[in-house]
Amino acid sequence: MSAGGDLTVLEHSQISPASAVSATENSFPLSFLDIPWLMLPPIHQLCFYELPECSQSNFIQTIVPNLKQSLSITLQHFFPLAGNLIVFPYTDPNTIPRKPEIRYVEGDSVSVTIAESTKDFDYLTGNQARKADEFYPLVPKLGDITKSSDSIKVPLLAIQLTLFAGHGFCIGLTNHHTACDGNARVNFIKSWALISKFGNDELFLASGSLPFFDRTIINDPNGLDAILWSQVATTRVPENQPQHISGNADEVRATFIMTRDEISRIKKSICVKAPTLTHVSTFTIVCAIVWTSLVKVRNAIGENKDDDDREVFGCAADCMARTDPPLPATYFGNCITGCVAPAKRDQLLGEEGFLNAVRLIGYGIHERFKNKNSVFAGAEFWMQDIKSYPPTAIGVAGSPKFSLYDTDFGWGNPKKCEIVSIDYSGSISLSSSRDSKEDIEIGLSLPKIQMDVFETIFSNELRSVLVEDQ
Repeated sequence: MSAGGDLTVLEHSQISPASAVSATENSFPLSFLDIPWLMLPPIHQLCFYELPECSQSNFIQTIVPNLKQSLSITLQHFFPLAGNLIVFPYTDPNTIPRKPEIRYVEGDSVSVTIAESTKDFDYLTGNQARKADEFYPLVPKLGDITKSSDSIKVPLLAIQLTLFAGHGFCIGLTNHHTACDGNARVNFIKSWALISKFGNDELFLASGSLPFFDRTIINDPNGLDAILWSQVATTRVPENQPQHISGNADEVRATFIMTRDEISRIKKSICVKAPTLTHVSTFTIVCAIVWTSLVKVRNAIGENKDDDDREVFGCAADCMARTDPPLPATYFGNCITGCVAPAKRDQLLGEEGFLNAVRLIGYGIHERFKNKNSVFAGAEFWMQDIKSYPPTAIGVAGSPKFSLYDTDFGWGNPKKCEIVSIDYSGSISLSSSRDSKEDIEIGLSLPKIQMDVFETIFSNELRSVLVEDQ
């Protein structure tokens, strides 16, 4: 047992798949859809469960054993997550090293930390601005990177279960993005919850949700595997993966809600004002109002004084159904493509800023999916494009389609879910709301001075576009 500030670590353990996987070793070479994520940090997800009767003895004797046992059963079906990312060293400047792979060997396991926190559960699960670093002790650290003469092993998943005695508990997950995208990660979490709630995997097996792991099914006629790997092969990949999160002490995170009624009214107003706009959806409306608000925040506090007036909004889109051949719905890996909306700052600052943002985001999505050849068009430049974006570029983590608010491990649905990795990814998070699947929950992490101004500007922007509907 070790204590540090408001957190006491009660136990460290390793959880392996419940029974032997069909083969003692399974390897899955990364596809061109996995390779770009080698250079990006892990994903950190927290789910808070309210359980006032949860004492330390109840947590240790009932909840933790249940979650461990069900995790072990779940890993039997999602065994690559118990494995490692294997990176082969760059030793010969004249030769590109072998492409990394995800490898599971019998005996591999997931690190699970059991802890107790004395932090204010109600404060952490609120929507108001909260200090970002208050969440970091709840985020599990990926296991140690292991180096040998012929490879480097990087763990793919870590889990932390944290008790808030008399209030509830938190399930924290950290995963390496090369293992899977958001859709696959949520499928894993929901499968674990189903197995935990019912004590076995019978319903999971009956649901037809078994993950599909074969990454060689992804067709690559343009040689994107080789192109993208050659662009990152000489980089010291594991050293780009921080094992745990840290951030600006002045950073705060807050949650904003846009209701179904508000979104519907805005959508109707846009259809009247600009009937020819493409892809006017809940997603584009929510993203547009957040994007314009953030640009106006920086302008209001004097942070837009440099000569670079570029703004970029980017989002990832699922494309499993659009590959040739289409991938199974249970594909476990990365199968997302990028939709990008570039803009000049003045386009977003004026009276037509919101409408321009809707137009630009919608156009970016439309262009990406206008035909089967456009889904991965320009993929060979993905790495260069990311490096060329201005520091003000904004991305999206999560999706209203991938909500975890209906994820019941046996003690009810979460009170609050947070994607903590937006603290350093330059992204906002999106999810359907806890109280209504048709309301949208927006998560932001900003320096406090920006968040204070954002609250006002976002409110004003929302009020302004709603007034136009009247």
